[in-house]
Amino acid sequence: MNAELSEKIGLAHVASGKVREVYDIDGRNLLFVASDRMSAFDIVMAEAIPDKGRVLTALTAFWLEELRDVAANHLVSLDVPPSVEPQVAEELVGRVMVVRKAEMLPVECIVRGYIAGSAWAEYERESTIHGQAMPSGLSRSAALPHAVFTPSTKSAQGHDQNISFEEAASILGADVAEAARTICLAAYARASALAGERGIIIADTKFELGFIDGQLAICDEVLTPDSSRFWPAERWVPGEVPPSFDKQPLRDWLEETGWDKSPPPPTLPHDVVEATRARYVEAYEVLSGRTFADWPGVTKAPRQGVSSK
Repeated sequence: MNAELSEKIGLAHVASGKVREVYDIDGRNLLFVASDRMSAFDIVMAEAIPDKGRVLTALTAFWLEELRDVAANHLVSLDVPPSVEPQVAEELVGRVMVVRKAEMLPVECIVRGYIAGSAWAEYERESTIHGQAMPSGLSRSAALPHAVFTPSTKSAQGHDQNISFEEAASILGADVAEAARTICLAAYARASALAGERGIIIADTKFELGFIDGQLAICDEVLTPDSSRFWPAERWVPGEVPPSFDKQPLRDWLEETGWDKSPPPPTLPHDVVEATRARYVEAYEVLSGRTFADWPGVTKAPRQGVSSK
């Protein structure tokens, strides 16, 4: 989503994230626009991943429908607001969500069913995950005895910090923290069961929750490759790191370049861009059982990677 297009939305710009632009529609509703920007190691790449924003929107819409009886959510519509000029609206089709404004919780609501990433690093050191004692002898990528709610702080700058449930309760209040944990564990259980039927393990995922008219609701993106670790079940072996349906091809390539993870990042070659796009599209198609080419705004042939600026 380039700057020129952003200026033509015709709505008050509220915020920019690594991927999304947020606009105020009427004081009650917001417009989320998912760009094709790609970040890795907290740095936004110069090159975009074609249709990535549409994958994030499509998967979020799919999961919100699947989880509608687990918890309320903020989604109002997937339509481009009629106030947007036609030529601009064409660029936005398939990558927008009209959502209710929410009073967002100041913590990330993470659920882990398997031990990976920062959780594995902590377990190796302390035999705990976010301060929770875990059974001894677990191997990397192993299934946990049960899914655990593992919150973290939200950081506008730098990295989020893992915290215990007790620390989250001190920030949110005990009742809100318990309600958040209940919703997130239930949503993870539902999603994991469906994904499992389709040969996918959801190792962990991050939910964003907020209050809408006094009701705690699921907000932002939901169970996407940007917010979750998806593994093909047939490739999962405890003790090893399975391939994942996310930006792993990009991370692997960046690591191989010797980049020091400070800006500017290296220029991404076309094959890395296309491999990353393919992973995202495959995640959507396998999890949803739908064809990505049928999603609004998607062209039949992949576009070339372009600048994300």
